[in-house]
Amino acid sequence: ADSLIEALAQHAGTRVRTVHQPREQRRIWLDMAIKGAGIALARLLAEEGSQRERTRALAEALDLDLPDPQRFRIECFDISHTAGEATQASCVVYEDHRMQNGQYRRFNIQAITGGDDYAAMRQVLTRRYAKLAELVNQGEGASAQARLPDLVLVDGGRGQVSVAREVFEELGLDLSLIVGVEKGEGRKVGLEELVFADGRPKVSLGHDSAA
Repeated sequence: ADSLIEALAQHAGTRVRTVHQPREQRRIWLDMAIKGAGIALARLLAEEGSQRERTRALAEALDLDLPDPQRFRIECFDISHTAGEATQASCVVYEDHRMQNGQYRRFNIQAITGGDDYAAMRQVLTRRYAKLAELVNQGEGASAQARLPDLVLVDGGRGQVSVAREVFEELGLDLSLIVGVEKGEGRKVGLEELVFADGRPKVSLGHDSAA
């Protein structure tokens, strides 16, 4: 009990007092706190279960063998600019069944023709994976390999996937990691198709897919 009180005090940033067998209004407050905590815990467990189901469904849809689903890591790349200028690339990360906001990265893209999204994608993928590929290809072990994502999603169809494939070939990385997210008819959400760098046919997940 003492260690729990200490942990609560550290989390709250203030001294925590305990009251044993509270009565009247304090008892009502305690019952409300217990009920609220129970609801919050149930919601958290439901959300985690839903995210695990989505991870599992995506792995099945892409025919991925995941030795440790908990460490399933996806890195997603997108290119943005303002009227062809000030080009940036963003990388968002999904791991441990949730989006990892603290690992997001933004890259300023330089020395390319304005509006050339293919050149921008080539630059960001090279910058992100060149050093890592060097470590992996030198056999400097599991620590470097562990940081490679299990899946690399690029925003775009065959053109962007072709660029990503060229980068990965130059770096000696596995082409099966690359999947393009191609907009569907009318760019409607839910109609996207997945395009693979290793030659597999395109996949459409459908509206009711957990993935």
